[in-house]
Amino acid sequence: MSNRHPIIAITGSSGAGTSSVTRTFANIFRREGIKAAIIEGDSFHRYDRKEMRSMQAEAEKAGNKHFSHFGPTTNLFSELEQLFRSYSESGVGRCRKYLHDAQEAAPYKQEPGTFTAWEDLPKDTDLLFYEGLHGAVVTEELDIARFPDLLIGVVPVINLEWIQKLYRDKNVRGYSAEAVTDTILRRMPDYVNYICPQFTHTHVNFQRVPVVDTSNPFVARDIPSADESICVIRFANPKGIDFPYLLNMINDSWMSRANTIVVPGGKMELAMQLIFTPFIWRMMERRKRELGAL
Repeated sequence: MSNRHPIIAITGSSGAGTSSVTRTFANIFRREGIKAAIIEGDSFHRYDRKEMRSMQAEAEKAGNKHFSHFGPTTNLFSELEQLFRSYSESGVGRCRKYLHDAQEAAPYKQEPGTFTAWEDLPKDTDLLFYEGLHGAVVTEELDIARFPDLLIGVVPVINLEWIQKLYRDKNVRGYSAEAVTDTILRRMPDYVNYICPQFTHTHVNFQRVPVVDTSNPFVARDIPSADESICVIRFANPKGIDFPYLLNMINDSWMSRANTIVVPGGKMELAMQLIFTPFIWRMMERRKRELGAL
């Protein structure tokens, strides 16, 4: 953690909804005039798309049916930890982009599914913002979770997570239901060992829970809407959280535990704005004091 060079990390599985949380923070940064260095977790995958397919095929020939993007062999955990460390210490680091589709790849004149070259982060940023799969990974060799000043987990209940992934991958990326199901099954050991444990290290978790039947996610025709969901927000340390204010500002919300507030699904973005804007104000105040003391 660093008062001078703070880090915010959003961590969650593929299909969890971390991108929508990122949009909420982008609105806060724009409104508050904050210059953030934006890091996408996909840029710390070890292999590009073609390499990943080749490595997966080789793994399957060798009998490994669980080669996935979730584990340490396919990601640059050490490089991500080094980025967090260097930024927290001196506000510098190196990053690259993963180009998901033709639109992202066109300005770089590269193929989709490839990485751009490594380059230095922009100078004089106010904070580092990470969104991806591994913002809170802890293993015997490294501890990424110790660096973020604000660490947020986005964790839909598992059936909803699968519905969101199936819908996105089929309708946006053109995959078959069978291919997406195979990916879910292949990732399961790494999901259990490297994704789930992260949410014990987060400062705040957002878990969207549908209130419609999702008992068989593999036949769902659409994603339950925000109005068909509730959002469970859990604080690791509730000290300083003004729950009466949140309950007053967010209609139909309630406390389920001393550290947990439940809000209607359609109010999730409002809840984030109310919760995290004061966090960011305090971050920026501490940063100004630190820089002023130089």
